[in-house]
Amino acid sequence: MTTNTPEQFIATTKANLEAQFASLTSLNKKAFEGLEQLFALNVNAAKASFEEGTAAAKQLLSAKDPQEFFTLSAAQAQPNAEKALAYGRHLASITTATQQEFTKAVEAHIAETNTKVISLIDEVTKNAPAGSEQAVTALKSVVGNINAGYEQLSKTTKQAVQTLEENLNKATQQFTQAAEKATAKKK
Repeated sequence: MTTNTPEQFIATTKANLEAQFASLTSLNKKAFEGLEQLFALNVNAAKASFEEGTAAAKQLLSAKDPQEFFTLSAAQAQPNAEKALAYGRHLASITTATQQEFTKAVEAHIAETNTKVISLIDEVTKNAPAGSEQAVTALKSVVGNINAGYEQLSKTTKQAVQTLEENLNKATQQFTQAAEKATAKKK
């Protein structure tokens, strides 16, 4: 080994720590952006719900008889169901977008770190003493196994998110159909 190897490790470690800090900062920024969107969605939904609830209550209180009361109630069911669905869709889109940003950032960071680690291993192994080939092969195998494990985890996570989105879409469709049927029956 040359005398540059400890300096290489120090420089690589420092660069990796700086890259990790930058990645964490980026992830925190994305998380706060998602939280801001979620907060704005909830504030707007609460404000609209309060205003619409007040107007609906006034309308129901102005009913002259029970028949008119139930007719007004039935008329309010469909718009309320549609608003709940719109809220759910907006919430899902915020969550999905934030998750996708996280995934992109993590994948980019892992790819960059992987390239640096492989480069460092190649550089170190050039100067490795004779007879250390087996240890170098084992080290490269460990790095390969870690990458394979990450790739499998990434695929599984993407499949889980896709399944969640599909289930949300199916539930939304079923809810819409049920709300439409309920409204049609009351008319």
